[in-house]
Amino acid sequence: MPAPDPFALPVPVPTGNPLRSRATWLLSHGLARRLLLREAARGDLLAGLAMDPALRADPFAGYEELRRRGPMTTTRLAAGTVDHAVADAVLRSEDFGVAGGHGELPRPLQWLLARVFDNRATGPVDPPSMLALDPPEHTRQRKLVSRAFTARKVGGLEDTIATVAARLVDELAAGPERVDLVDRFASRLPLVVIAELLGVPEEDHDRLLAWSNIAAQSLDPGLSWAEFRRIELAIRRLHVWFDAHVERLRKHPGDDLLSRLATLDGPDRPTEDELKATGLLVLGAGFETTVNLIGNAVALFDSHPDQLAVLRDDPGLWPRAVDEVLRFDSPVQITLRQAHRDTEVAGVRVAGGTAVLTFLGGANRDPAVFADPQRFDVTRGNADQHLSFSAGVHYCLGASLARLETKVALHTLYDRFPDLRVDGPPVRRGTRVLRGYEHLPIVLGDAAGRPTTQPASTPSSRA
Repeated sequence: MPAPDPFALPVPVPTGNPLRSRATWLLSHGLARRLLLREAARGDLLAGLAMDPALRADPFAGYEELRRRGPMTTTRLAAGTVDHAVADAVLRSEDFGVAGGHGELPRPLQWLLARVFDNRATGPVDPPSMLALDPPEHTRQRKLVSRAFTARKVGGLEDTIATVAARLVDELAAGPERVDLVDRFASRLPLVVIAELLGVPEEDHDRLLAWSNIAAQSLDPGLSWAEFRRIELAIRRLHVWFDAHVERLRKHPGDDLLSRLATLDGPDRPTEDELKATGLLVLGAGFETTVNLIGNAVALFDSHPDQLAVLRDDPGLWPRAVDEVLRFDSPVQITLRQAHRDTEVAGVRVAGGTAVLTFLGGANRDPAVFADPQRFDVTRGNADQHLSFSAGVHYCLGASLARLETKVALHTLYDRFPDLRVDGPPVRRGTRVLRGYEHLPIVLGDAAGRPTTQPASTPSSRA
């Protein structure tokens, strides 16, 4: 008898039409999976980067092979680039778009997919999510949310972030010396912050974390049927929870982004599907990047203790260090665009309809932009030229929040536990688009000072 699911909802979750689910999988993943596996077996490097477990775990050798082949590599399935100038140009060009979130598909299949989709199971790359929209629809939706992520609004969250970080390190200090950093710290801090932005009660935090971690896997190409069904269930649960949450907020609105959107009147009022897509995207994206960024940073500092020593001598370098982590081991490795028409980008001809994979993790190590790019250097002057938050109209709305959360989190963590070290083999997430750790076992070492619930001090915090 299977164990009870601790994150199940107390109300039934619609399972949907199984034939429609199967058709959706076949069009969005099944056909692509067969093609990718076939081409990877034939030596197609782009397909290998998507499907080869070894390249998933460590894609950087693959990126350098692509770099040796020129500014853009074209295969029978798609084109791909690790060239910083080309990737940046593609992401900024009006000649490219996200093509309904499925730019890897030929346009007839995109049309068919849009007609079999169940809107009670739409994920982060399905319309009307902003990730799946091009202007002008994207512009209208982004405008509704952008006011919550202005420099002033984000800066105003610093005391909240510092308070949450201080509370979490107090809890770490009071517990066992050996812990999983992802479970006990890296996932908790951004979740609490983004939950406050969306008016989410604390009792829902754990279930949202579990469902969102599963739903984020829908970003990967070529999912198996079993993977797709597991992800679909998590997304359906998120939809059911969100509907009930919005109903609560409309009855008892708070001073949060979602309450404002849910009670908005006038021509800018989002539809119910748009509201749900926006809220769930902000929820997932709001902590996915940061949890991976914090974990990647701790692993890098463990393997580069000289760089951590530099930060101890000069804490004002923490903002630059966060950008160097973003450059060196980006939490988002790939984003995809489709050419709207025949075009030329950075001197490269691209035929209309071509899917272009911009490998952000490879572009971030382009020697034409970053000197000695394979070296992790927290003093690097141009680290912020990375493309980890994309570019152009889809530049990440939460970029400044992710930077701030990570800077405060890392400074607080290492200030409290100066001898913190990784203890045992970390476990990478199995995802291809997102790069981070599922588990990162650490030994805290002796805690410096006594527990405090006051906001942590972060030098140069307004940098």
